[in-house]
Amino acid sequence: MSLAQLIDATELSARVSEPQLRILDCRFSLDDANYGRRSFAEAHIPGALFIDLEKDLSGPVTPGHTGRHPLPEPTHLISRLRAAGLNDDSEVVLYDDGSGAFAAKAWWLLAWLGKRNGVYLLDGGLKAWRDANGAMTADTPAVAPGEFSGTPDDRMVIDAQQLLAQLQQPDLTLLDARALPRFQGKEEPIDPIAGHIPGALCVPFIENLDATGHFLSPDELRSRFSAKLAGRPEASAVAYCGSGVTACHNLFAMCLAGLPLARLYPGSWSEWITAPERPVTSHAQLGD
Repeated sequence: MSLAQLIDATELSARVSEPQLRILDCRFSLDDANYGRRSFAEAHIPGALFIDLEKDLSGPVTPGHTGRHPLPEPTHLISRLRAAGLNDDSEVVLYDDGSGAFAAKAWWLLAWLGKRNGVYLLDGGLKAWRDANGAMTADTPAVAPGEFSGTPDDRMVIDAQQLLAQLQQPDLTLLDARALPRFQGKEEPIDPIAGHIPGALCVPFIENLDATGHFLSPDELRSRFSAKLAGRPEASAVAYCGSGVTACHNLFAMCLAGLPLARLYPGSWSEWITAPERPVTSHAQLGD
């Protein structure tokens, strides 16, 4: 069974009351840190519980050292997942109300902790649910604490020092999930330095979706990422973005395409630029 699995709104509606199913609302906004929690309180899919990108799915930020969304302490994340009722054999549905990037980060973190079966992204997110006339509620369910256990898999990550040492290796395929203007350094609305890690390819995560916000077919995704890999080993691919969130969307899409799970550089661009000895490629250097 593929590590990346989708569930559509119709199937979720039929399963929403199953006792072993846990639904996690991952809504968030980079412009408004309270948006997700506020939106969840207003209305959410019945049975869902809220999980917060910054308080639950990220660790503390250390200015000048970490990126904007460092990996959480495993014990903290496991505690939060248990509080949401997760057990080792639970099935989990993740959703947000955008492209699925925040849900994909939760998916990656569950895989990182060893939860690799029965985890689904709601295809099309909350918009698809509403378009299918799915029920919404403001009620927060009472759930018994779960007994989820997990152990981080360090093989899934690469840190800045390791990446710096591998930049010149010809087999490395470095996939940047940000939009082209940010990749080129023509604009940078969030981080203090613009550009990208040398040698990276621009692979905007939003292009994993069709015009309706649903994931492209596995065949279409495989063609997309195989073209980027260009015959280089799939195991040598590394995904990054601004802060390690949207890169997980690319990792999910690659798995959906039947490719193996590539590594994540969790600190991503916002961490990379905290050390002046790490090289960057900028708009000025590109000459365009």
